[in-house]
Amino acid sequence: MSGEVIGVWIGAILTLGIFSFLYKDNPFYKFSEALFVGISAGYWFVVTFWQYFVPKFWDNLALAYSELLTKGRVDYHWIYLVGGFFGVLMLLRLVPKIGWLSRWSLAFIVGTTAGLQFTRYLESNGIKQVVGTISPLLVSGNMNATIGNIIIVVGTFCGLIYFFFSKEHKGAFGGAARVGVWFLMITFGALFGYTVMSRMSLLIGRMDYLFGIWLSLY
Repeated sequence: MSGEVIGVWIGAILTLGIFSFLYKDNPFYKFSEALFVGISAGYWFVVTFWQYFVPKFWDNLALAYSELLTKGRVDYHWIYLVGGFFGVLMLLRLVPKIGWLSRWSLAFIVGTTAGLQFTRYLESNGIKQVVGTISPLLVSGNMNATIGNIIIVVGTFCGLIYFFFSKEHKGAFGGAARVGVWFLMITFGALFGYTVMSRMSLLIGRMDYLFGIWLSLY
């Protein structure tokens, strides 16, 4: 039996092991899950080591050390020692007595990430959506664009009214708020449907593997 055939059988058996959870929690499922998590952790550890640790930390420090020996100057690459220091602090989480030191690394990561991503999210989730609502209602020669712009403006306006709680939702104001609810529910339903579709594509891929590659039914 060739290595390729063995690989197909292993993939099929582990797939069935994951699917066995649909019946109930069982040792077969737990083994498949643990194996998947363990292999994933090992794989990403190797990827992280060779794609991040070696080129970004080790190579930069080697360059700085070379500059110090050959030219006698302190190169800016020594700044990567700061990253290495915070990385060591992160690993201290494995030592219960001093694990609290890892919070410094977590705080640094969360703070810098929030600051760096703020402008990007402000532009994509804020400014672009505001600009999208500032569109001409009537587009000459393009009925589809006209209807789309009207829907965007009405949906945005009614959605904002629904979240305006300083006035009781009665009369025309309440009617507009109810229209806003409909827009919100349609939006949430479309997002949920998109999520289900993406999960269905994964399921279809596994079914295709089982029936097409493993059992060779088609």
